[in-house]
Amino acid sequence: MRDKIFQIVVLLISGLLVVKLFDLQIIKSSSYDFLDRASIQKVYEFPERGYIYDRNDKLIVSNEPYYDLMIIPGDVDLNDSIEVSKLLNIPMQTFNTKLNQSRIFSNVKPSVFMSGITKNEFASIQEKLWKYGGFFTQKNSKRKYNYKTASNILGYTSEVNGYEVESNPYYKSGEMIGRQGLEKTYEIKLRGKKGVKYLQKDKFNRIIGSYNNETYDSSYVPAKNIKLTLDIDLQKYGDSLLKNKFGSIIAIEPKTGEILSIVNSPGYDPSILVGRDRSDNYRKLYLDSIGKPLFERGLQGQYPPGSTFKIINALIGLQENVIDEKTLFTCKGGHFYAKNSFMKCHTNEAVSTNLNKAIYTSCNTYFAKTYRKIIENYETSSIGLDKWKKYVNSFGFGDFLGYDHPTGRRGFIPDSDYYNRWYNKSWRASTTISNSIGQGEVLTTPVQLANFAAIIANKGWYITPHFVKEIENDSLDISYKEKKESLIAEEHFDPIIKGMVDVIEKGTAQNSKIKGISFAGKTGTAENFIKIRGQRKQLTDHSIFIGFAPAENPKIAICVFIENGYWGTRWAAPISSLIAEKYLKGEVKRKWLEKYVLDGDLTKEYLKPYKFDNFKINE
Repeated sequence: MRDKIFQIVVLLISGLLVVKLFDLQIIKSSSYDFLDRASIQKVYEFPERGYIYDRNDKLIVSNEPYYDLMIIPGDVDLNDSIEVSKLLNIPMQTFNTKLNQSRIFSNVKPSVFMSGITKNEFASIQEKLWKYGGFFTQKNSKRKYNYKTASNILGYTSEVNGYEVESNPYYKSGEMIGRQGLEKTYEIKLRGKKGVKYLQKDKFNRIIGSYNNETYDSSYVPAKNIKLTLDIDLQKYGDSLLKNKFGSIIAIEPKTGEILSIVNSPGYDPSILVGRDRSDNYRKLYLDSIGKPLFERGLQGQYPPGSTFKIINALIGLQENVIDEKTLFTCKGGHFYAKNSFMKCHTNEAVSTNLNKAIYTSCNTYFAKTYRKIIENYETSSIGLDKWKKYVNSFGFGDFLGYDHPTGRRGFIPDSDYYNRWYNKSWRASTTISNSIGQGEVLTTPVQLANFAAIIANKGWYITPHFVKEIENDSLDISYKEKKESLIAEEHFDPIIKGMVDVIEKGTAQNSKIKGISFAGKTGTAENFIKIRGQRKQLTDHSIFIGFAPAENPKIAICVFIENGYWGTRWAAPISSLIAEKYLKGEVKRKWLEKYVLDGDLTKEYLKPYKFDNFKINE
């Protein structure tokens, strides 16, 4: 009995397998084997790539139509090669190279033979192309830029490479993909989803209609438009201010984390990375070893923050209760922090300085002593430094901020392990004293400093900086709505903000006052070293400024970083105040200051180390 049951079970399973194989091999194969038939042509329909607008609905990036010349190598008659190359106006060598590349991809599947054919070229080609088997045109679109700015943020599109085709089944050879910037971050939103049509060909290789009444065709899914947080007019104005200067401007709306402007200089017109000349133009940008226009300074540049970093040490000192706003330290033109080790300050007189005056005069001595008190407030310097680092990290320093752009650097905030490795555990607070004034090992990015200014403006919190404000029929990541808190209590920010207002009113940035607007800020000057032909050389210092306005109800937080710009007062502070005035008032009244900045040219500073063996700095 059991043998019969076993036989029945075996027969049932075998029957099911036979039915399944029949379904796969006969029924379904009859539905899908057309994909490989030479008599069927597969044509993709691409949705128009999503438009990009600024925060005020000004169109920044759109599209313009073009055509791709497609090829199916197996259908090409080699006897037509000379005629086709003449029709396309390309040398025979180029024709053969492209044909061989297409064969490597597939002999029976279509791929792009020539991309970016214009309307006029299409008209002259299309009327004769039908005579040559294996070629057909496919409509597409390419990016059109309405402004010559923000290339560093927008990114660009280009053809997929071999790895992308192999690793992502969505893409086929010759198709476009977001390559850098927001085009890359929001690729899936901006591209939509392509559709496909299957066309029937006759024995003469001519299209005679759709295959099987369009049964297997699919419609494309439209792309989504995105609205940026950028103010394109402010962006353009920032570009003009950084002409003939290397550096960056970053402006953030403190309450939302929305990035209003991010200027990278030198920059480039994004339209040069569209079309057939894209590769040549990209190569020129890449080979510019002095200007480095492809280097996103605002997000990738890691620099000492200079005296802007004194603010964070003041906040930590207040939180740790090692100082208050009335604490006095005597400055005698500097600070002896170890035997024969002296940190200079700006004054040659012995003066007692409180917190407010220390901020607006940028007193090195005050912040060096504050830093030592923070570190020495604990049992060991290692414990004190690691506690200090936690405070600094809570402001977003030393890590990626999480913004919606694929480019960035962490910066660097040292901890006890770092100094233990360097000094074999034989170090103390004075060994790391340069941390007190934003020099030495500390490295930050301009976007981190702009975010720091926003945190001060908000009295202790921030929302992750981001570039996209809205996505059509979609929502933003929740991280761009949530508050992140620093480890400093709110009450400690008031004396800091008062000191930063006094920086403008009577301190190191008096040339940057804005009539009718209370402006709070902090200047910074950072030492600048570079390796030239294997030798370490010192160049003119960097000019830095962070600030926000209006001080009582901040609507814009700013960081300006000018490479080789010397004092923060010379370039960074004036540029910041012009950006704030332009954004808040809509126009700049201080034409004398605007002219000074627009006429400023630091080109000679950048060429010094490449043209001269001996040169002067900080002039």
